[in-house]
Amino acid sequence: MRLDDKTRNIIKDEVARQFGDATVVRLFGSRVDDTQRGGDIDLLVEPIRTLENRIQEECRLSASLYIKLGGRKVDVLIRDVLKPMLPIHEQALRTGIIL
Repeated sequence: MRLDDKTRNIIKDEVARQFGDATVVRLFGSRVDDTQRGGDIDLLVEPIRTLENRIQEECRLSASLYIKLGGRKVDVLIRDVLKPMLPIHEQALRTGIIL
């Protein structure tokens, strides 16, 4: 995994602040592969509560992390348990690493 402890803690703290301590957050994509370089930070967030506006919440978390991580691009997907799982969710669950 190509995230340092400080970055992982910032992500976990911000996800917990916005969605609660029981929320699972997974890193997926190129950052889980130690042989690759660069790349944005791809996150799958699995809150235990349903959200009224998932897209707004994704944007809010992404923007907050962008600021707190000094301008690093962060792509956020939120898994809504009431909606069908998309292929990108399946990939993130299969290949992602829980932070």
